Amino acid sequence: MTAYLIRRILATIPLALGVVLVVTISFDLIPGDPAALMLGEFATPEAVAELRTSLGLDASLPVRYVNYVIDITQGDLGLSLRERRPVTDILVETFPYTFQLAFAAITLVLLVGLPLGLLAASRPGSWIDNVIRVTSLAGLSMPVFWTGIVFMVIFSVNLRWLPVSGTGTWRHLILPAVTLALPSIAVIARMTRSTVLEVLQEDFVRTARAKGVANRSLLYKHTLRNALIPVVTVLGLQLGQMLGGAVLTETVFAWPGVGRLTVFAIFNRDFVLMQGLVLVLAMLYVFVNLLVDLSYGLIDPRVRYQ
Repeated sequence: MTAYLIRRILATIPLALGVVLVVTISFDLIPGDPAALMLGEFATPEAVAELRTSLGLDASLPVRYVNYVIDITQGDLGLSLRERRPVTDILVETFPYTFQLAFAAITLVLLVGLPLGLLAASRPGSWIDNVIRVTSLAGLSMPVFWTGIVFMVIFSVNLRWLPVSGTGTWRHLILPAVTLALPSIAVIARMTRSTVLEVLQEDFVRTARAKGVANRSLLYKHTLRNALIPVVTVLGLQLGQMLGGAVLTETVFAWPGVGRLTVFAIFNRDFVLMQGLVLVLAMLYVFVNLLVDLSYGLIDPRVRYQ
């Protein structure tokens, strides 16, 4: 297992360097001069040129790429054009809210989506299966912003059970977490159902059933583990999206996370903040995919030797 872990971690290093390169090139192509934005519209060309030199913006792309990699290793993501503060400090303040929301949402997905998929697979073609499939399709079809507004009207405005927006207590977390989790619950439920039904057709399942293994034991002990790899793959993608900042959910509920910060950076043309956000979010995807790869080895030991 240790050798497998080392191989997977080493494989992420060139991927991380490639992500940094793509981010550097992408933001180099965006129109606009960060130095001119920082100094304002009345800045003289001499002042802009001097600031570009001090920031290293007049260097060639390979030089800026190497310098940016060195700065990243030191925890320096640049200075926000609008906030006039280090991007690292802004992200440190913002990410805990996104982690809190993503953790609550992914917990709901595991507690609701996985059991629903198993329940549907255990009774294929029944009314329970049909209800779960239709409900999952409805959950995938409803836009997140519409779902969030409906929840706010019902549970906050009419019933007055939960706060409308903002943060502060655990009650503020319920509506945005449920809103963010609903599409993922639908995806995981449908994926679990399809993969479990596929595994149930395998020869080893037929053999176990012929030997008189109980249906519950057959489903949970023999079938589920062999069906988990595709489910874990999709679950990792869903978690990456949640950690990437649910822009619509955080905007609707005024949740001060990464998604709302991304909207702020785009509207204010804060290139440095956008660059830091994209880089950190991309690295989060890399980290989540690493965790997913490692989980393959725990679910199926044969993966470790491939």
